Amino acid sequence: MATKAEQKLSLFALTAMVVGSMVGAGIFSLPRTFGIATGPFGAIIAWCIAGGGMYMLARVFQSLAERKPDLDAGVFAYAKEGFGDYPGFLSAFGYWIGSCIGNVSYWVLIKSTLGNFIPAFGDGNTVIAILVASIGIWLFHFMILRGIQQAAFINMVVTVAKVVPIIAFIIILFFFVKFDLFRLNFWGGEGMPEANLLQQIQATMLATVFVFIGIEGASNYSRYAETRSDIGVATIMGFVGVSALMVLVTLMPYAVLPRAEIAAMSQPSMAGVLAAAVGPWGAVFISAGVIVSVLGAYLAWSLVCAEVLYVAARTDDMPRLFGTENQNKVPAAALWLTNIVVQLFVISTYWSQDAFALMLNLTSAMSLIPYMFVAAFGFLLARRAETYEVRPHERNRDLVIASIAAVYTFFMIVAGGMKFVLLSALLYAPGTALYFWARREQGKQIFTTSIDWLIFAAAVIGCIAAVIGLSTGYLTI
Repeated sequence: MATKAEQKLSLFALTAMVVGSMVGAGIFSLPRTFGIATGPFGAIIAWCIAGGGMYMLARVFQSLAERKPDLDAGVFAYAKEGFGDYPGFLSAFGYWIGSCIGNVSYWVLIKSTLGNFIPAFGDGNTVIAILVASIGIWLFHFMILRGIQQAAFINMVVTVAKVVPIIAFIIILFFFVKFDLFRLNFWGGEGMPEANLLQQIQATMLATVFVFIGIEGASNYSRYAETRSDIGVATIMGFVGVSALMVLVTLMPYAVLPRAEIAAMSQPSMAGVLAAAVGPWGAVFISAGVIVSVLGAYLAWSLVCAEVLYVAARTDDMPRLFGTENQNKVPAAALWLTNIVVQLFVISTYWSQDAFALMLNLTSAMSLIPYMFVAAFGFLLARRAETYEVRPHERNRDLVIASIAAVYTFFMIVAGGMKFVLLSALLYAPGTALYFWARREQGKQIFTTSIDWLIFAAAVIGCIAAVIGLSTGYLTI
């Protein structure tokens, strides 16, 4: 077994955790996702909003890592500390289930990538595709059960391997830039449905959240950091580097192809863009990068899912069963539940019209609740001047940063639309059964405040509305 010293993560390793967590399925899908929604002008505004909001959230993570070093249970620890046990559970559950759904999107993208070469895989939701993904889920599952001590090293290697094709994509496209085409696409392009600028920007919002998920990668492993301050530095470094890549991947295709052609591409659309520029080998090159990237991201996020559930159980936010480890020091029960949920969602993609877009948007919607709690906790801390005996001059600055982050995350939830609010409730309400289970184990009252009851009632009402909507066809997946 690794010693405590060997388990500590350096600044480079923590930064790789952030980059590795953020660079997954989303970045390879950006050309088509934005091409459907908007032109370069709308894309620039969308990235300014998303980048600004997520930068503020990254700064909140940085501040909390330094001012609350005792809260090392991950992103949901802040919700519990600031707002109580039930909000803490919802944050942990939302982050965990959102991460599980994100893992499903990885399998959908792998299968749709293979579908470009093997028709039986289609868009990633055929019977054959689901069977292959199911085999992959359980191969990874049993591999992880054998031990995860080398996960950080594997993540660093895979992070380098998946960033290389993205950088190559950007460099190659520079040689095919047509400024006249970029100008033609700038305000929306030709052959696309009419939509005002606000509608165009709104259509990109959940996609931008999805590609930023993982910004808290260093925080998830804060208890392993060599130096506590490295968590915040790694978060900012990873954020800045990945943001630059995402903006370039989004904007450069508009200077190579008409927007209508970009919007019509299958996923991963980066492969289609490069193929249009250099020929079929471009699709093969990017597709290979996608598979390496997504499998690496799947490994990283499988570990994150298990870690979140395990730590939540160890802090009494989940049933004790999920806080147990096997002989290889792997949180086995947490991993089993995680992969059972992933398996069920993979099967559900068979009935989805656009499985990748659904998983992308639902992952974003589920992740926004924990992010909003983080921002709100940062705001409360600054407002109460708690921990500001040290460096009190930072308080007003942190108050402004946390306020902007809180407004941004709330705006993202609203901008995503009522459909995903209701689908989120469809998961939160039955998920509360895990909270009931944990509270009974501890002999504690289920809900302790009227706010807890109101939140639970809202989740139940939303769940019922979602069921009615799905059964009547008002909501579609």
